[in-house]
Amino acid sequence: MNRIPRISRRTIAVIAALAAVLAGGWLWLRTSSLVRIQHVRVTGLSGPDVPQIRRALVDTAEQMTTLDVSMSKLDAAVARYPVVHALRVSTEFPHGAVIHVIEHVPVATVQAGDRTVVVDSGGELLASSPPTVGPLPTIPLRVAPDGLHLPTVGARAALSALAAAPYTLITHIANATQTADHGVVIQLRNGPQIYLGSTAELTAKWEAAVAVLDDSSSAGAAYIDVSDPARAAAGAG
Repeated sequence: MNRIPRISRRTIAVIAALAAVLAGGWLWLRTSSLVRIQHVRVTGLSGPDVPQIRRALVDTAEQMTTLDVSMSKLDAAVARYPVVHALRVSTEFPHGAVIHVIEHVPVATVQAGDRTVVVDSGGELLASSPPTVGPLPTIPLRVAPDGLHLPTVGARAALSALAAAPYTLITHIANATQTADHGVVIQLRNGPQIYLGSTAELTAKWEAAVAVLDDSSSAGAAYIDVSDPARAAAGAG
């Protein structure tokens, strides 16, 4: 029978000492400036408080290291912003971090039975809505939503267009619909309609629409067609 060799007390002491050194070294490295977070990228922001939320997250993250990220401190940094639903953090050793913000940004309202429900930029119906800076656009529905999300393709297309709009423009929009002739149509309050067409290139389309709206020659226009953002045009009707 093979006997298991006995480990001497001296060997055990050496192993214990090495383990203590390694543990101490790890604890030192976790908080060392060698792995201090210096480059922070924040993604997912689209609501009214983008600069403030980004600044709070960056300032807090830069006090941490890539080996010692405190989610509780990051959560506390944005606790006063109700649009922030959750945070997801990944680190890029040795000095980088990416913080993805999951938001409940209210962008529209829909009629659900006998009540009006707020919809966020991801299409979720919110039981309770974060405060808004003004009235939200309406997405008309023929039937009330069944569940937590918008029920029709047209409503979801309208929502995608609103979610891509500059947030400062949201309260100036009366409603968003989808039609056979013009695709997604945005009706501005006391202003023209905006024909967006499909939901492709929405960022470019909104940039083109804002440029036309800022041009004094478009005053009095009944519609602005940006279905092709490279050929934006305003018309009288």
